[in-house]
Parts: sequence; structure tokens; C-alpha cells
Amino acid sequence: MPQGREVFIGLGCNLGDCRANLRFALEGLAVLPGYRPLALSSLYLTAPVGKTDQADFYNAVARGKYEGAPLELLAGLQALEQARGRERVERWGPRTLDLDLLLFGRETLDLPGLQVPHPRLNQRVFVLAPLMEIAPDLVLPRWEMTAGELWDRLPAEEKARQEAKRIRWE
Repeated sequence: MPQGREVFIGLGCNLGDCRANLRFALEGLAVLPGYRPLALSSLYLTAPVGKTDQADFYNAVARGKYEGAPLELLAGLQALEQARGRERVERWGPRTLDLDLLLFGRETLDLPGLQVPHPRLNQRVFVLAPLMEIAPDLVLPRWEMTAGELWDRLPAEEKARQEAKRIRWE
């Protein structure tokens, strides 16, 4: 793998100084061994999904190249989360930093602790909107559709419930 695989990483936060937490993640990704950043989506303010009685999330998607194994990248992402005080208390609960490995090349993986593509990617406005922005033509493994085609399949009421507003990074 001399050139690495194209990877997409979902970034999220709804606790603390979210912009600072997300900038920390981007700076950490930039120096993560084997990772090279390529693109970053706009920042989106999105309604929580799953557990809705919490603050809105700040979300984005980073696109990069990675030379190494998927579980190594996952370990690097989890180390960044921990360094920013991430505590895994409840599923879909509030968090200081959430880094999800959304795509690892065209691979479909089902490993303990890691499913790629992310299994609910096709249902998440906070992932589809940034993916449409930075990789509009990318055909996503598992669904064999683009983010825009998956977006078009989401019911209007689901898009409204998961409202996502593009906001400035500053």
C-alpha cells in the first residue's frame, strides 16, 4: 500500500468547546502516523439522533489517505477521543469528541469493534450532507450509491427531524 487507501472520518462533538475539540481532532489527524489529510467538509450543526434529549452536535467529515490497517487507524482515532476526555457512558450520549471511521477504501469490514462502511451511514444526515459536499461522485461500498443518491432515498420527515445547518468553522 505505498499510496494508502482513501478514508473518510466522521467528526462530532456536543460537549465543551466543540470547535476547539474538533480542531484538536484535525490537528491530531494531521500528525497521525500513516494519515494524510486531503479535504474537510464544512461544519454542520445537527440535531442528535438516537438519544434526542441532549445538545445539538457539531459535525464534519474529513477525507484522507491512510497507509496501514483499519484497526490501527481506529486505535489512533480512539486515542484522540480519549485525549480530549471522551467517556463512553451511554450509547448515542453526549461526547466531547466522536471520531468514526466511515469508509476505508472500498472495503467492507465486520470486525469486533469496527464495521466499515459505518452501518448507519445511509441514514445519517450529519454524514450524508458533508459527504455530498466533499465526495459527490464517490460510490459507497455496501450500497453502491453516492451520498446524494442515499440522501434522495431518505424520507423528508427524517431529513427534517435530523436537521443539519451548515455553519462556519470560525
